[in-house]
Amino acid sequence: MHTAPADPRLAFSDAERHGVYRAIHERRDMRHFGGGAVSGEVLLRLLRAAHHAPSVGFMQPWRFLRISDAGVRKSIHALIEQERIQTARALQEREDAFMKLKVEGVLDAAEVLVVALPPGREAHVFGRRTLPEMDLASAACAIQNLWLAARAEGLGLGWVSIFDPVQLAQLLRMPAGSKPIAVLCLGPVQEFYARPMLQQEHWASRAPLADMLFENAWDRPLAMAQTPTTGGDTDA
Repeated sequence: MHTAPADPRLAFSDAERHGVYRAIHERRDMRHFGGGAVSGEVLLRLLRAAHHAPSVGFMQPWRFLRISDAGVRKSIHALIEQERIQTARALQEREDAFMKLKVEGVLDAAEVLVVALPPGREAHVFGRRTLPEMDLASAACAIQNLWLAARAEGLGLGWVSIFDPVQLAQLLRMPAGSKPIAVLCLGPVQEFYARPMLQQEHWASRAPLADMLFENAWDRPLAMAQTPTTGGDTDA
């Protein structure tokens, strides 16, 4: 099947395109922060980038709560620590290894943001009638936008999901029907991990892209992905 190439008038310049891919490949789920601060101007720029994410049915199901109170941060940290212990126990033979991992930076990061799904999401039917979880998928796109923009600004960001959502919602006095999905730790870092932290700690490794790609049916691997090429999967 013949396909026309992309219109060069619509493409970014080589330098701009490189910057986009660099942010994608060098983004890291950060847990170690170096103090400092994030200016209000930069924070709003990042939140604006998040707010420009795509969303199913244009429902925009993201709400961001900035946690500036030290006492509230400590309470969030306590909830995370409580769940960290429960998660470690659930991992059984990997309990000790998990407890050695740093899983959050709530007390160290310059900024802490809690991302939540708002109440009333059930009213949005467009794109969700058979896949109601698309509200979560849309909010995840907003988080990814913020993550990539933070990397471009030289700031680290870590997504923490180890907490009881009911308890966190109660702590933050969220309205009934809302649901927190992420605690984001944001701020300056001394350096970015050379590879994803869990890969550096030998907890897991990135699966080959070819194992994830199919064509027309699940039992038909995508042929073009089976041929090694230069510049393929990288953790750089």
